[in-house]
Amino acid sequence: MNINNDLTKNASVFFNDSTWVPSPLKGVSRKMLERDGAEFAATPTTLVVYEANSYFTEHVHTGGEEFFVLDGVFADEHGDYPVGTYKRNPVGSKHAPEVKDGCMIIVKLGQYQDGDDQDVEINTASQEFIQDEERNAVQYQALHSYKQETVRLERWQHDSVITLDNTGGIEVLVIDGEISYQGKTYAQLDWLRLSIGEALNVTTSSDNCTVWIKTGHHTYRL
Repeated sequence: MNINNDLTKNASVFFNDSTWVPSPLKGVSRKMLERDGAEFAATPTTLVVYEANSYFTEHVHTGGEEFFVLDGVFADEHGDYPVGTYKRNPVGSKHAPEVKDGCMIIVKLGQYQDGDDQDVEINTASQEFIQDEERNAVQYQALHSYKQETVRLERWQHDSVITLDNTGGIEVLVIDGEISYQGKTYAQLDWLRLSIGEALNVTTSSDNCTVWIKTGHHTYRL
């Protein structure tokens, strides 16, 4: 199964227009954003929803795991991760998720660079946004960076044009609010990926917008 697997092309998935697909385990469903292969694809990007009292069997992250909690509380034997938590489980780590009350996450697998072995856990709900000195309408929380790859939570000011050069790929998930890009509106949980060289140039609505944004990560995947 190949879904948006050509990184030389722009791609988008609109949450309300996409379908939940059951996983092999009861109570866990997915909306696939990127996938290159069948069930055990090497580098998938996926929205995953866990129903109450659901679980996933223990598994090893052979290529690393990165996730952000969008709703509810994700949990495993290592702890609880409330909404707004950003987590990186390095290559070789393992866990067995078990979710009591239900949750939703965006998760990326198998996309770690060689040498990136940081175990990261950040509760963004307990951190302040700081002003981006180079982009007046942008505040941010830094989540992770390694070589050319950067992951941030950004808050974009209402009624603004938000721009960003693209030298290594850009991926955006709308957490809250709305943006417009090339005549299309992206609302909560809509996903946009821009290929290298395609600059970000979006307009925000009358409300502030919060996005999870990842840049520079296509250069080592092409």
